[in-house]
Amino acid sequence: IANAVHSSTGGRFVDAPMSGGVVGARAATLTFMLGCPSHNGNGDGKLVGRVTPILEMMGRRVIHMGESGMGLAGKLANNYLLAISNIATAEAMNFGQKLGLESEKLAELINTSSGACWSSSVNNPVKGISPGAPAEVGFEGGFGVSLMRKDLGLVMKAAKESGASLELAEQAFDVYEKVEEAEKGKDFSVVYKWLEERSQDTRNGNGLRRR
Repeated sequence: IANAVHSSTGGRFVDAPMSGGVVGARAATLTFMLGCPSHNGNGDGKLVGRVTPILEMMGRRVIHMGESGMGLAGKLANNYLLAISNIATAEAMNFGQKLGLESEKLAELINTSSGACWSSSVNNPVKGISPGAPAEVGFEGGFGVSLMRKDLGLVMKAAKESGASLELAEQAFDVYEKVEEAEKGKDFSVVYKWLEERSQDTRNGNGLRRR
C-alpha cells in the first residue's frame, strides 16, 4: 500500500498504530509508532515532521520506528509483550490473593517493585486498583479480548515469516481463545475473572493451607 501511494501523486502513506488503550486515548497520553520515509519524496520537507504535530494532539509520544511497515512491526512486538504481561498480572493478582494477600497491598507492592507494568498499574484487572480501568465497570469497553486474540495471531504469523522464536505465543493464544469463548466483548483484562473462576480455593481461613 505504501509503495502504491508513494508512487502516485495522491499523497503520502504513514502507518501510525498507537499504544495506550482507551485510558490513554481519554487522557491524550497515547504513544504513536510511525512507519514512513524520513522525507516525503518531493524534497519539500520531512514527512515525519509534518505528521508529528497532528498526532501530538492525541498523544504524548511519537516515535519514528523506520521505513514503511516498521510502525506496524513495533505495534506487534509491543502487543505481544502486552498479551503476556496481562496474563501474568492476572495470574499474580489471583495467586497473591489465594495466598491471603489483600489486593490493594499486593498491587502496591507490584507497582513499586520489579513486577510493575502497564497491566498492573494502569489497567489492573482487580476492581478498586486502577481508577478508570475496565475492571471498574465489569470489564466493559477497553481493548476487546477478541482484538488481542487477533493480534496474537498476527504476531505468530509475523514470527514464522521472520524466523523469530516466541516460546509463549501459542500458550497465550490458547488462553485468549478460551477467554473469548467465555467473555466475548469484554476488555482483555477479563482474563483475571476467567482465571479466578477456574481457580480452586486452597485457603484455610487466612493464608496458606496448613498441613
